Amino acid sequence: MERSIQEVARLTGVTSRTLRHYDDVGLVRPSGVGAGGIRIYDAAALVRLQRVLLLRELGLGLPAIAEVLDGQTDDVHALLAHREWLRQEQQRLERQIASVESTIDALEGGEEPMAEHMFDGFDHTQYKDEVVERWGADAYARSDAWWRGKTDAERAEWKRRLSELQSDWVAAAASGVAPDSEAAQELARRHVEWLASIPGTPGAVRGYVTGLGEMYVADPRFAANYGGVEGAGFVRDALAVYAEAHL
Repeated sequence: MERSIQEVARLTGVTSRTLRHYDDVGLVRPSGVGAGGIRIYDAAALVRLQRVLLLRELGLGLPAIAEVLDGQTDDVHALLAHREWLRQEQQRLERQIASVESTIDALEGGEEPMAEHMFDGFDHTQYKDEVVERWGADAYARSDAWWRGKTDAERAEWKRRLSELQSDWVAAAASGVAPDSEAAQELARRHVEWLASIPGTPGAVRGYVTGLGEMYVADPRFAANYGGVEGAGFVRDALAVYAEAHL
């Protein structure tokens, strides 16, 4: 199976210019050159291109895609992981469609939509791109399946636990205790225990925990959960002390 660059562009919707760029940066090399210098792609090159496009759909940049491809040389294994993620994503979209249809039915019937049904499939994916880029599509698929498998009561309890942890961090930072104090280190222990309970993440790993602490400070979305940059800095420092001592 060999296709010219023009045929590949037509089949994939990717421009010839983009395909040439992928070649220039070593991401997808053509298998050969035909008459007139036309790039030719065989089955192996097309499989690699398919993987690139899948990863691009997940929001990864070209450097991150290159890293993933270099680390996963088994095409079949990698594509199986992609397929699993796509199936999980398909199920999530089906749940979103069902929730929207439920809202439409209620409104058309003159009824008030039920909040419990309105947000199914929306609540746990806001940081999908970060998860995929940092830890891969398989990690996201596992954590997504774990969340979907919970009952409404279990999800509510998990959110309550997280909210309580964040409030306790804010209170500790405001109290003026040091990051290496007993109170702060107990919060760090709880935080690491919470992280380790989420499938698909590295869990109680020193580099992961300290990296998250840095991200809490650098990303305003996360810092807001801890009272702003200053509060997030307190969390970061406490986690770093805990990780050094226990992980």
